[in-house]
Amino acid sequence: MTTQASGGLSHRIVVGVDGSESSKAALRWALGQAHLTGAVVEAVTAWEIPVAYGYPAPFLDEVNFPELATKVVRDAISEVRAGSTEPPPVQYKVVEGNAARVLLNESAGADLLVVGSRGHGGFVEALLGSTGQHCLHHATCPVVVIRDSVVGQRGR
Repeated sequence: MTTQASGGLSHRIVVGVDGSESSKAALRWALGQAHLTGAVVEAVTAWEIPVAYGYPAPFLDEVNFPELATKVVRDAISEVRAGSTEPPPVQYKVVEGNAARVLLNESAGADLLVVGSRGHGGFVEALLGSTGQHCLHHATCPVVVIRDSVVGQRGR
């Protein structure tokens, strides 16, 4: 079952999903933890309009960012849940804003916040991305950082 988040759940695991392999590994882990604890997983995707300095960005009128973000989170949920016989319920939420700030806000009152070790950021060699690091330092609930088998390997 995949539904949009409705709030008011007593046991929640919030997981940041940006479509990266690391975020899918985090979602997979969160589903396993939810199965063990009876919690509901809330997959959260944040989006922002890209910043262009000095020039108007010609593509802004052509891209529906909320729709694109919704596709990313729904595709990730479908991919991770594929082949599972009885996966726990997953809700999703798409929110405009900085990813770290959105995850911190959405994880208020949650049992856990789960993030991948790196998303689509530019520092490939970093062990932990800036969003995950910000969440580790500022979250009001426990944070779990998941590394997948691809993390740390360079494309060859």
